[in-house]
Amino acid sequence: MTQSHHGHEHGPQDPDQQKAQARGRIEQMKRQFEQKKAIADTLSEIKYKIGVYSGKGGVGKTTVAVNLATALAQDGARVGILDVDIDCPNVIRAMKIVDPPTMTEDKRLIPPQRFGVGVMSMGFFQQDEEEAIIWRGPMIHNAINQLLQTTMWGPLDYLIIDLPPGTSDAPLSIMQALTLDGFVVVTTPQELAKIDAMRSINMIKKLQVDVLGVVENLSGPIFGSGAGEDLANQMELNFLGRVELRPDYRDTSRPTVLSSPDVLSEYRHIAAETQKALDAVSTPA
Repeated sequence: MTQSHHGHEHGPQDPDQQKAQARGRIEQMKRQFEQKKAIADTLSEIKYKIGVYSGKGGVGKTTVAVNLATALAQDGARVGILDVDIDCPNVIRAMKIVDPPTMTEDKRLIPPQRFGVGVMSMGFFQQDEEEAIIWRGPMIHNAINQLLQTTMWGPLDYLIIDLPPGTSDAPLSIMQALTLDGFVVVTTPQELAKIDAMRSINMIKKLQVDVLGVVENLSGPIFGSGAGEDLANQMELNFLGRVELRPDYRDTSRPTVLSSPDVLSEYRHIAAETQKALDAVSTPA
């Protein structure tokens, strides 16, 4: 008698339990498949989805994402920027967005436009900009899925996605939920940033998504330069260009490409190199 009592806890499961578990797994797979399909449908009118990513925070990933998006829009492309950096969604501030997204009758979100760029961010759903958002894995996953499924981007040439830094749960959730056309990896000239960037590139490669290339930010006499190029050579990737550390960035009233011709020309170069890399990966060899 005791045997069967314990057996129920630790021994072989009864067939009903196994069936229920199998059903549960199938349901979960169906849900994931449906979510992915819903996201793909929502993003179906977007030509290129580019993740901007870094091995750690503080290397200027958001600055690169915002200026790249704005430079592309300046040259006539239809561009959106999606900020899914969970902990520090800074795109709203960088783009000087005042209005939240508008909601349609069927609960879809229309991103506000600024400087010719549509913007959607996790930051819109933050009560207080100075509070940290503390989320666990499944919550991150659900929030991102919801944001991706409900945003109406319409037809775009580029959707630039500002990803969370590092190799933790958050960037992984996004990379799994979204089919990206490629990544732009941002690093700074310091040696430690280069090592962190290398880790994140290795993670992307494991997920079998193309790395379009490396951008070196904060380049110049203060932090030095060249690490981005070394990293690109070492990992056999394109070097997309370097962005100098300049006083021009002190004017935060709008993306710096709009106030500094030097910065605009750097980003035009990066945009052109990124497009070349996209063409190379989208044409089958």
